[in-house]
Amino acid sequence: MQLTGIHHVTAITAQAARNHDFYTQTLGMRMVKKTVNQDDTSAYHLFYADGAGSPGTDLTFFDWPAAPARRGTHMIARTALRVADEAALAYWRERLSAAGVTVSDIVTINGRAAVDFEDPEGQRLTLVVDGGAIDFVPWEKSPVPVAHQIRGLGPVTISVPQLDRTEIVLTKLLGLERTGDYRHATHAGGDIHVFRMGEGGPAAELHVAVEPDLPQGREGAGGVHHLALRTPSFGEYEAWAEKLRESGYPNSGPVDRFYFRSLYLREPNGILIEIASDGPGFATDEPAETMGEKLALPPFLEPKRAAIEAGLKPLG
Repeated sequence: MQLTGIHHVTAITAQAARNHDFYTQTLGMRMVKKTVNQDDTSAYHLFYADGAGSPGTDLTFFDWPAAPARRGTHMIARTALRVADEAALAYWRERLSAAGVTVSDIVTINGRAAVDFEDPEGQRLTLVVDGGAIDFVPWEKSPVPVAHQIRGLGPVTISVPQLDRTEIVLTKLLGLERTGDYRHATHAGGDIHVFRMGEGGPAAELHVAVEPDLPQGREGAGGVHHLALRTPSFGEYEAWAEKLRESGYPNSGPVDRFYFRSLYLREPNGILIEIASDGPGFATDEPAETMGEKLALPPFLEPKRAAIEAGLKPLG
């Protein structure tokens, strides 16, 4: 029983239409699911991913009228998006600059070439080279050429004031392996610690920056709500539910999100981590060819469709 990588990252936007335009047009990702927050149906839940909505490629957003996030520790600090090679980085530096986005020079993150940038609300993002070794499904309608398209998520960096208790949860409870350390100029602390899931690689790494001198961060627009880690089958998902129950560690217990099944827990610094199953996937309730074009609701919300649609803003 082993977690296999990053499943999705869910962030917060207070500008859904602008968010949709940036991620689909500027970044060229496919909106594979337009739905609502199942716990707050007044808010969109937008999923951007590769052409098939493959597990490990989803960057998702809750649409909440929130104040801007306050940066600090006790939070998910940065999300990396994978590209194939340094030629893709050169393409993206030019494309983002032309769109008015400030983008860094090429830097090295844990031995991989990368560039840092932010979305219009200050969401901290990185494009990192994965070497083209990890499969993804291109989006044929993307404005970005296939060779340079975003291929998925990872690694993700969290910021904590001290490592010890977080490391125990990551390694002893969740089964990650600490594999190394590095430094990066955008983080105020010292070493950033690398934890690997499964076979590792950028799609299966969680990076932990220890930054005790930062203030406590505050969730909000331009920040991240939670991080989800992959479990490949329903059988392993059920085994994780049983392991968490037996451990006594506080957690949500099983939650069926219809497109995947979830378990939620907070590591000792309060950062929300989800374990999510790879299936059944986003084509469960609409054809794969037209995913994301219409508002999709899980069956238990379908009777409320008229009221839900009336409360949502157009995405443009």
